[in-house]
Amino acid sequence: MTQVRSIAFVGLGIMGLPMAINLVKAGFEVTGYTLEAERTQRLAAEGGKAAGSIAEAVGGADAVITMVPDSPDVEAVLLGEDGVFANAASGALVIDMSTIRPDVARTVSEEGAKRGFRVLDAPVSGGEAGAVEAKLSIMVGGDTADFATARPVFDVLGTTPVHVGPSGAGQTVKAANQLIVAGNIQLVAEALVFLEAHGVDTEAGLEVLNGGLAGSTVMTRKGEAMRHRRFEPGFRIALHDKDMKIVTTAAREAGVAIPLGALVAQFVGALKAQGHGGLDHSALLKIVEQLSAGER
Repeated sequence: MTQVRSIAFVGLGIMGLPMAINLVKAGFEVTGYTLEAERTQRLAAEGGKAAGSIAEAVGGADAVITMVPDSPDVEAVLLGEDGVFANAASGALVIDMSTIRPDVARTVSEEGAKRGFRVLDAPVSGGEAGAVEAKLSIMVGGDTADFATARPVFDVLGTTPVHVGPSGAGQTVKAANQLIVAGNIQLVAEALVFLEAHGVDTEAGLEVLNGGLAGSTVMTRKGEAMRHRRFEPGFRIALHDKDMKIVTTAAREAGVAIPLGALVAQFVGALKAQGHGGLDHSALLKIVEQLSAGER
């Protein structure tokens, strides 16, 4: 197979639904399945097709994209009796765009190869806004030829699809991404609370900071909402907690020290334990306030 025309999209959450809709708009035949029937209907309203099961979604598809929350979900969706490998056409391209453990990515790739599938791990960065705007960064692990086949799909979903190595490499790079993002959010939060404590106009302060070396995508996308304490989820604390566990575990296994990352991982975990798992990860600001003079 040299060209992908039909795509089964399994997992239509905050990220998955806009990604699937963008593929429809680009001319792909997209059949979606997720646990919430209302979201499959939203895909159908945009010109896709709604499926009532994984088997129905993947039957005859050239490619299958999965976008689910965690490693056990990927294993269930791909390896389960009613899952992708048991129902998709032999030779189909299977692209897991979830964020999971690198070792699980390697395991499902090996199992898929045994059954005749071509498997890529292709986690993304950019949050809900990046998914909606089709400006995701896509880190891809797997075979080079399979990446080339999937490239037209990736080009619809993001602006930076990069093949980073063999199976599991995509997830390893994503772990590094989540480490950097969490640290960046933490420092933006600390800077905001610091500026507020000294009576600085934070709108002006962030504007000038973002124009220099301190500037970042995090500051651009999250700064204004953080100023106003708006933490509607674009990427939930609960998911970033899962991701920080992935990176800290992988670092420990490799004998790599990530002292700052380990500290931020504790802050993310503390927010989840306080019942804030459903908030956006920019709610790390709450921890800074708790450690300072209280909420402002």
